[in-house]
Amino acid sequence: MLFGLLVLVFGLLIWGKIRYDLIAFSALILAIVIGVVPEENAFDGFGHHATVIIALVLIVSRGLSNSGAIELVAKFVISAGRSLFAHISIMSGVAAGLSALMNNVAALALLMPIDIQAAAKAKRSPSLTLMPLSFASILGGLITLIGTPPNIIIASFREKAVGEPFGMFDFSPVGIVAAMGGLVFVALVGWRLIPQVAGSQSVGNAIFKIQEYISEVRVGEKSLLIGKKIRELDDLGENADVAIIGLVRQGKRFAGHARGEMVRKGDLLVIESAAANIDTFVGENALEYVGSEKHDSLVGEDLSFVEVVVPEGARIEGRTALSVKLLYRHGVTLLGVSRQGKAFRDRVRKLAIKSGDVLLLLGPSERVNDVAIWLGGLPLKARDLQVVQRNKAWIAVGSFSVAIMATTMGLLHLPAALAIVCIVMVAFNIVPIREIYTSIEWPVIVLLGSMIPIGAALEASGGTALIAQVILDFAAGYGPLVVLTLLMVVTMTLSDVLNNTATTVIAAPIAIDIAGRLGVSPDPFLMAVAIAASCAFLTPIGHKNNTLIMGPGGYRFGDYWRMGLPLEVIVIAISIPMITIVWPF
Repeated sequence: MLFGLLVLVFGLLIWGKIRYDLIAFSALILAIVIGVVPEENAFDGFGHHATVIIALVLIVSRGLSNSGAIELVAKFVISAGRSLFAHISIMSGVAAGLSALMNNVAALALLMPIDIQAAAKAKRSPSLTLMPLSFASILGGLITLIGTPPNIIIASFREKAVGEPFGMFDFSPVGIVAAMGGLVFVALVGWRLIPQVAGSQSVGNAIFKIQEYISEVRVGEKSLLIGKKIRELDDLGENADVAIIGLVRQGKRFAGHARGEMVRKGDLLVIESAAANIDTFVGENALEYVGSEKHDSLVGEDLSFVEVVVPEGARIEGRTALSVKLLYRHGVTLLGVSRQGKAFRDRVRKLAIKSGDVLLLLGPSERVNDVAIWLGGLPLKARDLQVVQRNKAWIAVGSFSVAIMATTMGLLHLPAALAIVCIVMVAFNIVPIREIYTSIEWPVIVLLGSMIPIGAALEASGGTALIAQVILDFAAGYGPLVVLTLLMVVTMTLSDVLNNTATTVIAAPIAIDIAGRLGVSPDPFLMAVAIAASCAFLTPIGHKNNTLIMGPGGYRFGDYWRMGLPLEVIVIAISIPMITIVWPF
């Protein structure tokens, strides 16, 4: 029954049409109903050490970001005048270093806008650097306990198996060597394997492929376009570098380009263009932004555009601008959406937003950035360092450093140490109270809290022992080294199509069972699962960082494996001998 439930869960996760936290929680409830998870233990996962630590790490990461310490370091090492090789080498090193000390998703979120700005200044496509940046941030998470959720989960399974969890830097000997090997490949060879279709824009052209938004603008009563047919507007659109691709009248979108329709007052023109060109087209033809006729905040001179990428788990993901009442509650309109160059038939404000989409928001300058953050989006332009709390950077860095030292010396358990850091950051308003809960990726918490009881039930029922026996039978006669390699390959493959948290929860007890059957230490097998579950480089769905760069980089689903496959092979080739040296059988 549990295997059938897991097959259903994995199938739905790979399908990707339903959010992973909803799938996991529904599976947990179903497991309770059919009796495979005891009701008294059903929600133990939400109070599990791993779940609590991940939530605290995310709050600490927000504090390090808000203090400005991270951005100051990043700004200091970034220069548009460097060669592409030098830029990728330095940015990859910074990303890996940050990911070792904070959540790797947060590290990428901090560096991605800076990398995009550097690409703009150097007049090159960001697609050449964003994938190396993402992969480097994933590699950096291998180095410490708090770098990535799989390490935290593995530590908790080790405590259950041998009575003591992995420490903060127990992952470092293997993690540093694997990360360094991966970074050398990324900097020297990897970025050259990114297909030209993703990054082939010439120097003189638009730097960002994602600047081509599909937007809607209203024909006002004073518009110069009233009475003209759509096909007669081609010259005007060409002059402003705008393509008129459709017409909406009284809520109905005309099929095709509505080439023969005559423009009327109140019509909406569906256009495709860069943000700056949209504004020029609107001004030259006396058009209006959608919503300005009903909301005064969109009328006036103090308006700003903000471009944001939608990460997985954002408030706006799966919802529409209309359903979150973006305009009516916040006075900000969703002007355009870029979806990796894909067209869509829905109205912009009625379009269900997906992770990886890039949104073009228009609103009052003093409000639009806050609204973008409220939606859960990540601005593509680097934030001004003058507005962060640089005078409190020493408090954030100091408290975090003391907590890490206390944990390393055995004075405090990691959850307690991180909780103290969070309290300090809130007390000094580095993390405002309103940001405490928004800092936590609740879908990840729900996923982990739901999967831990299912994983425990699989172990108690003998399911993990059965899987372990299949692996052992397959590698019969080859010894523990081959079994270790096979476990790592299987785990890494699963992580490429599933969430790395779910993969770890299932693979960790299998690793412990295999070690028990071989009569060897579980440490090398747990370490192999930790490395493999984190290294998802083949697809944009294997790791959140890969999803995050898909829109801004203009990548397609099949672009990732070209650099990702050799990188995974390198990580396995380096990790296996290092694991056997540092954590012998």
